[in-house]
Amino acid sequence: MLSEQIKKDNIQAMKEHDSVARAIYGVVMNKVLLNSIELKKDGKVQTDNDVIQILQKTIKELTEEKENYIKVGNNTEAENIEKQKNILNKYLPQMLSEAEIKAIIDTLPDKSLPAVMKHFKAEYAGKVDMGLVNKIARG
Repeated sequence: MLSEQIKKDNIQAMKEHDSVARAIYGVVMNKVLLNSIELKKDGKVQTDNDVIQILQKTIKELTEEKENYIKVGNNTEAENIEKQKNILNKYLPQMLSEAEIKAIIDTLPDKSLPAVMKHFKAEYAGKVDMGLVNKIARG
């Protein structure tokens, strides 16, 4: 499972004294743990898709944080955040390209925007940028 791999990589980062990697692993492991607790309250089990959503949200937060550090001229922190984003990106599945999204939409019997969005959310969660799907479907 993805969360187990993150824990193993965190231990490796500890052994290598990599404080930048350790910092982001700590944040992600806390978010994964909190998500797991919330799901257990509802009688559900955490899946890799749940972890992927946490990773994607964390990367988005890091991107915003990096922009703020660049605005104030703290390039060292901005570089550390970029390294952390790269660490998290390696756990994400390969995202579908624009051409792949168009090809999938062409195969759908109902090409209305709600139907397309529903199909991609159900079938390709975590593997596609929903904003890009929306843009292509409207195109």
